[in-house]
Amino acid sequence: MQTVLGMLSLPRQWRLGAGPMVAAVVLFLIVLSALLAPLYVPYDPMQMGSLNRLQPASAEHLLGTDQYGRDLFSRIMTGGRVSLLIGVGAALFSVVVGMMIGLVSGFFRAADAVIMRIMDSLMAIPAILLAIALVALSGPSVWSVIVAITIPEVPRVVRLVRSVVLGAREEPYVEAAIALGSSMPKILWQHLMPNTVPAMIVQGTYICASAILTEAILSFLGAGVSTDIPTWGNIMAEGRTYFQVKPGLIFWTGAILSLCILSINLLGDAARDMLDPRLKKREA
Repeated sequence: MQTVLGMLSLPRQWRLGAGPMVAAVVLFLIVLSALLAPLYVPYDPMQMGSLNRLQPASAEHLLGTDQYGRDLFSRIMTGGRVSLLIGVGAALFSVVVGMMIGLVSGFFRAADAVIMRIMDSLMAIPAILLAIALVALSGPSVWSVIVAITIPEVPRVVRLVRSVVLGAREEPYVEAAIALGSSMPKILWQHLMPNTVPAMIVQGTYICASAILTEAILSFLGAGVSTDIPTWGNIMAEGRTYFQVKPGLIFWTGAILSLCILSINLLGDAARDMLDPRLKKREA
């Protein structure tokens, strides 16, 4: 009872609304289902059966089978592990690399012009085309897809971090640290980097959702993860030929993918409202 009262006494900006709360539950269930998939899926996601091709949903196969006789439910649940890994991995790498470059660009004026021209050049290339080119150069694998998605996202993170640092470096506490002879790494790490954390948390959620969608697009175009690895994108790409015969090959995977991305974006919006006081909703 005290715990419930304590939650109710939280500041208004720290309370999740109904939408973000539902999104958190849905995302938790999707992530948990993907992580625990090897423990409960009824079939090997790669097990083929020529006699079970394109079977409808039944007690034996909850969502039916695909064109190779593989259990669709097992493939969707297992494929979520790889798709979520790509999303989280791309978000982490983008935030870490972009934060380091953005801190240097925002604090050191001499390096700012050079770094930002490089970032502008990368942003001039459409992200999906750059990702396709990078995967084509390195070969189809999980890590090559993560890198291919990360590189186009880094310039956006750099610009965001740079804008925060440009304002923070003029604050009195930063000028005092410089006057006291603090080292540059210490100033960047202890005084400037904490100012970027709220923005990076929000940006990381959007990058994660975008990376999951981009992986599906790459796989759908045949430029993603190798087809012998089940991912949400690969499952939909393989099922498009048989869409008229069995729409569920794309519908069920697309529904899970859409719910996951929508949940992440809703939580990102909620995090933005909580972490940025300027966007705090006013009480009616």
